[in-house]
Amino acid sequence: MVRHPDTPMTGGPAVFRSRLRSVRLTALLGIALGVTFGICFLTGLVSHLVQHPPGWFRWPSRPVGLYRFTQGLHVVTGLATVPLLGAKLWSVYPRLFTWPPIRSIAHAAERVSVAVLVAAALFQVVGGVLNIARWYAPMPFFFTAGHYWVAWLAAGALLVHIGVQLPVVRAALAGPAPEPEPDAMSRRRLLGGVAAAAGLITLTTAGQTVRPLSGLAVLAPRRPDIGPQGVPVNKTADHAGVRTLALSPSYRLVVTGPTGRTTLDLAALQNLAQYTAELPIACVEGWSATGRWSGVRLRDLVALVGGDPERASVEVESLEPAGRYRASAVAPPHVRDPLTLVALRLNGEPLHLDHGYPARLIAPNRPGVLQTKWLTRIAVGEPG
Repeated sequence: MVRHPDTPMTGGPAVFRSRLRSVRLTALLGIALGVTFGICFLTGLVSHLVQHPPGWFRWPSRPVGLYRFTQGLHVVTGLATVPLLGAKLWSVYPRLFTWPPIRSIAHAAERVSVAVLVAAALFQVVGGVLNIARWYAPMPFFFTAGHYWVAWLAAGALLVHIGVQLPVVRAALAGPAPEPEPDAMSRRRLLGGVAAAAGLITLTTAGQTVRPLSGLAVLAPRRPDIGPQGVPVNKTADHAGVRTLALSPSYRLVVTGPTGRTTLDLAALQNLAQYTAELPIACVEGWSATGRWSGVRLRDLVALVGGDPERASVEVESLEPAGRYRASAVAPPHVRDPLTLVALRLNGEPLHLDHGYPARLIAPNRPGVLQTKWLTRIAVGEPG
C-alpha cells in the first residue's frame, strides 16, 4: 500500500481528521504565536542584559518602572503562548506524522527546524511556568541560564520556519476564507476560544502587579499586597542563613573607596541625612509591588569615602554566605540617581528582617534579584 504524502504514518487519516483544521487557521495561529513569542523573547533578552550586562550595554535608572513593565510583559506574553501553542500544535499535528518523513534536503531541513522549534517552545513554556511557581526540583540546571540559551535556539528555529512557510502563509491569507463547516464548532469560535483563554491568563497574571486585579490572580504565587509590611518576599532571612548576623548588635556596614574605608553601625546610618523614595520591587518571576523606602542615598555614601557620585560604579555585598545574587554591581546611572538608597525603613517602619534588615539596596529600574538585602559591604570603584 502506497501512502499519500500527507497521510499520517500510523492509524490512518481518520485518526487526525477534523473539519476545523485549515492552512488559514494554522497561519493565523502562527502569526499570533509569533507576536507573543517575539515580545517575550525581546523582553527576556532585556532582562538578561540588565542582570548580566556586557561592556556595551547601558541600562538607565529612569523611568523607575521600566523594568517592572518589560518583565511583566515578558511573563504575561510567555503565559499567553500556552493556549496559542497548544492550538497551533493541534492544527499541524497530522503533518508531523506524514509519510514519507523526508522527501528532499529542503524538506529534511524544514522538519528538523520544526522538531527543534517544538522542543524548544515546550521547554521554554514549561520551564517558565515552573519558574513562576518557584518549583525548581524538576530542573537539574540553573533555570535562568537554560531559559536564556534555549530562547536563542527557539528564535533561530522560528526564523528558519518562517522563511520556509512564509509563501504558504501569504497564499492562505490572500485567498478567500474557507466556507463554514457544519461542525458543532466553527473555526471562528475556535480562534475566539483560544483568544479568550490567552486573555484570561493575561488578566490573572497581571494581578501579581495590578492591585485591582489581585483577586483574580488565583494561579499566581505572589500578590502585590501580601507580605511583611505589605510587600511580598521571595527569600526569607532564614532561607538566606543571615538571621543571627542581621540581628547581631555587632552589625556594621563597611564602605570602602578611594580615600579609605568607613564603618557604620545602624545608629550611624540613621544619623546620616535620610531620604524617602517610592519605588517598586520588580521580580523576574513577574510580580511587583511598590513601597515607600527611606534611608541614606547611595551617592552620599560614595562621597563619604572620596568617590565621585556622578561617575563611580559600586559593588554591594550581602551577609548571605553564598548564592548567585549575594553581590551585585551598581552602574553609574543608578549610583548618581538620588532615588537609589541604602534603605533602613519601609512604609514608615524599620525594615522587616525578611526585607533586608538592617539595611538593603533599593534602586529605580532594577530587577528584584539585584536589590541586594542584608548589606554588609559597599565597595566604590574607580570612575568608568
